[in-house]
Amino acid sequence: MNNTRFATAIHIMTLLAESPREWLTSEWMAGSININPVMVRKELSVLREAGLIISRQGKVGGSQLAKNADEIKISDIYSAVKNTEVLGKKNNNPNPACTVGKEINKHLQTLFSETDQLVIRFLGNKTLQEFTDNFR
Repeated sequence: MNNTRFATAIHIMTLLAESPREWLTSEWMAGSININPVMVRKELSVLREAGLIISRQGKVGGSQLAKNADEIKISDIYSAVKNTEVLGKKNNNPNPACTVGKEINKHLQTLFSETDQLVIRFLGNKTLQEFTDNFR
């Protein structure tokens, strides 16, 4: 995951949770996040694919949450935008002649997987509504 992807997604989801009956535009959300609307649309697409939001096009278009904020776990958002392990990437070309190098990635994968599961469990105990309540 790049440095801001999760932050952008949870910002979008929090804005939608704050206005559950409104259709928020990517331009409006981009103004809150202070990024290009294209970046917002990219994350909206990912969140829509994950079933977390719905969108409509046109003059009165925009996006809304697909379900109530208290039904969305923060881990759902994290899982939707996650594209690397929490601890980063494995080494690309460790030395296969080295006793550590030849097995490092196998052991790193175990460590990465265990850490990722801890994060998912931790975030799974928090709802979008609980996070959104911090702004009231």
